[in-house]
Amino acid sequence: MNEYTTKNQIFLKHILPEVPPMVCYIPNFITPEEENEILQRINCTPLPKWTQLSHRRLQNWGGIPHPKGMIAEAIPGWLAKFVKKVSDFQVFESHTSPNHVLINEYLPGQGIMPHSDGPLFHPIVTTISCGSHTFLDFYRRNTSDQLEVPVLEFSLLLERRSLLILEKDLYHNYLHSIAERNSDTVSNEKTKNLKLCGNAYTDNEQLERGTRVSLTIRHVPKTSKLKLKLSK
Repeated sequence: MNEYTTKNQIFLKHILPEVPPMVCYIPNFITPEEENEILQRINCTPLPKWTQLSHRRLQNWGGIPHPKGMIAEAIPGWLAKFVKKVSDFQVFESHTSPNHVLINEYLPGQGIMPHSDGPLFHPIVTTISCGSHTFLDFYRRNTSDQLEVPVLEFSLLLERRSLLILEKDLYHNYLHSIAERNSDTVSNEKTKNLKLCGNAYTDNEQLERGTRVSLTIRHVPKTSKLKLKLSK
């Protein structure tokens, strides 16, 4: 059995059949030592690298995605090795390699509104969670012209050090979000990946949030080595 076969079997073992295609959830994808390294590196990043938003702050590595094309930049070695660790699982097609990392920092009580990753990216999103858990909520995209209040369909518990992979129907036809709250309640009915989690949880268990840092590793198909006028 070669290395590719072993990794492919691990990948298939962690696909979640209870939700639309597709979710792959791998607990303890990175070690505690690797998690500490990531957090230390991110905390030492110069302030100009951070973009401060109203509900979180973030860093872009590899460039800043734009409809006219992302001006490709080198990803630093400490981060590139985690990009490679994800890529080695053959998550992306053979002709596609991840070339962008979005780092988000969420303090307790912070979150993000329902959204999709959109057409700037190859339709596969992979996320490593560090520092704290969170719950990722999913809503079916509204395809009608009528204004509708999104209805929560299900949630995923993202443990620290885990890897989440989303693609296919969940990428194209669903929105995902993180609620702005300080703690989360486990639900046997709504939390669909409990059987794949690294720890055991009980129904209605309360989980207090800490500061979470996520590494969203994706492929931007349209890139350029030339500086473009991106203002319009």
